[in-house]
Amino acid sequence: MTKPVRSWMYVAAAGAVAIAPVVATSGPTQAATHAVAHAAVKHVNMSRHMHVDCSTAAAMCAEVANSDEAFGHYVGHDEPSLAFYSNKPGSGNHMSYNVTLPVDPSASNPNQVNKSYAFELAGSDWFGMAMCDTQSYPEQIKTCKPDSDSNILNPAVSPKHAGTAFMEMQFYPPGWIQWPTWAVAVGASSCDPSKWCAALNIDSFSVNPVTNKAQNQTCQAKAGLEYLNFAFITKNGKSTGPANPLQSTLATFTPSSKDLFMNPGDHLKVAFGDTANGLKVTINDLSTGQSGSMTASKANGFAQIKFAPNGTSCQGIPYNFHPMYRTSSTKTRVTWTSHGFNVGFDSEIGHFQFCTGPKPIPATEFGVLPNGNVTVCPKADNEGRGPNVQPSDGDDFFCFPAKEAPRLKVAGCTFTNVGFDGASYQRLWPNGNTKIHPTPFQFSSPTTGGQQYRQAAFEADLPAVEGTCDIITGNGCTLIPQTDSGEPATFYPFFSDTKKGGGGCIWQFGNDVPGEISNFGQNGQWGTLTPFDYTNPGGSSSNQFQVFRNIIPNPCPQA
Repeated sequence: MTKPVRSWMYVAAAGAVAIAPVVATSGPTQAATHAVAHAAVKHVNMSRHMHVDCSTAAAMCAEVANSDEAFGHYVGHDEPSLAFYSNKPGSGNHMSYNVTLPVDPSASNPNQVNKSYAFELAGSDWFGMAMCDTQSYPEQIKTCKPDSDSNILNPAVSPKHAGTAFMEMQFYPPGWIQWPTWAVAVGASSCDPSKWCAALNIDSFSVNPVTNKAQNQTCQAKAGLEYLNFAFITKNGKSTGPANPLQSTLATFTPSSKDLFMNPGDHLKVAFGDTANGLKVTINDLSTGQSGSMTASKANGFAQIKFAPNGTSCQGIPYNFHPMYRTSSTKTRVTWTSHGFNVGFDSEIGHFQFCTGPKPIPATEFGVLPNGNVTVCPKADNEGRGPNVQPSDGDDFFCFPAKEAPRLKVAGCTFTNVGFDGASYQRLWPNGNTKIHPTPFQFSSPTTGGQQYRQAAFEADLPAVEGTCDIITGNGCTLIPQTDSGEPATFYPFFSDTKKGGGGCIWQFGNDVPGEISNFGQNGQWGTLTPFDYTNPGGSSSNQFQVFRNIIPNPCPQA
């Protein structure tokens, strides 16, 4: 059936609670929600319990398949991705990438109509991997053998897949509203006025699709339905606050001198590997000689949340998160997400919209006003800039004034841009003009034991996020999403490859850039609608169109 028309009226209530010590994902009255959010703003301290609420479109969270049913309202994450496939043992749990971080244009005249910065285009760029989590969806069995393809099971064959979480190792661009203000409100932000930082995130989903039961409401309020373990990459490998959502505090989400900070343009070696204590990610900054790491371990406060659909209990179970699969293929899925890959790269786009005009956005601690309402782009103001300017509308939430940014003085809003007319959908992406656009995020194909993965797959979850798309029939699903005025988006970014950037063949994301080898057909690279099997109540399965996908031979030569 066709997905319902997106309604944003709930956001003023539900969005605010993402910063609250007790976060209700569904059920509370608007007045109660406002009261909770107001209390959180007034009495916040570093030891106060806080967590990211994925039901409010936090940009750090994985895209849930059919979010309308999962959360009772639409939550969208536009996540153009590049997946990698290999049957080499270890390719599903042990790999490394070469990375070059983007460089922004100068901070002078940041509101120039055609000027752009990395934070406006993508809230984060990340590398992903499927993880074992025996308390996560689909809640059918309580075992998961780490690093094993024995976990492969199509829901069309049986609903008894091992419980799965999804890891996103995220990079955050500098210069705009600082952590934890934006991050705790809607997810992803700047750690520093001029430097990049990174964090290890693991998303879990407390739903049993066979019984159609979800985590009990009390525990949802404390941790979330889709919940997040989070820890910054630190120089000593120790988390600065408990990673799990029941124990996480403001300190968990506040950058400190212990974190690894990286300069724009730095060349990095990013490595993932399983250990006895869980997945470990290591970043070696080849430009500065510094390094940082994080292990998804009990010692760093990582934990499962016990699935208890009945009653009011909410128990954290200290847990070492291990990779789920041995290899990476079309079969190594996380069966509750819209995307269908295990190993890959993703750019989290579509969360920023300009807000300009005579009426200033109020300065707030977390994008929440004293009365508990989230900030909006004022009615007297406009979204967009230049030829794309138009009156502010219903998806301009969690807005911040330019004066709150330490370096890049731009006013904007950070909620999901369902109108597909924000900065991500304009010709503001890297195109070689470094005076007004950033350089692209560049990364190599992953290697395992020095060997390249044999295939790459372009994958866009546009069907999952387009209000026009019927995910059952595929009708209304388009490669270029439609704006809220009914026209195709002005621009949609794409991947290309280049020999520039070091380490041989390098991928980059954005627009055509001088020196590229191929753009793989620009938007044509996303391929065709690809169905995935999902579990239905009772244990049956059905196909849904959640992505466009195009699998190609990996053009990068063997190292």
